[in-house]
Amino acid sequence: MKPAEKCQNITEVRSEIDRIDRQVIAILAKRFEYVKAAAKFKNSTTDVRAADRLEAMLQQRRVWAESEGLDPDVVEDLYRNLVNYFIDEELHKWRNQ
Repeated sequence: MKPAEKCQNITEVRSEIDRIDRQVIAILAKRFEYVKAAAKFKNSTTDVRAADRLEAMLQQRRVWAESEGLDPDVVEDLYRNLVNYFIDEELHKWRNQ
């Protein structure tokens, strides 16, 4: 990985961004595997939705975002969208067990 400040042109910057995005997507896929595995431990749609867990998780992501110098609102929106997608997929898996 080339540090951002060492990039000498836009092509290098874009290449590094693409490489990082590929890693982010791979990590999200791993996260999704755990979401799917969680379905077997849940007994109802309320368990799958886990509203209290979602809100607590979002608050923690906001803290992490702030500590990294990111806008917590943007990170919360990103995670809310991601997790809602995962919840829908987990509900599908849970209903079809």
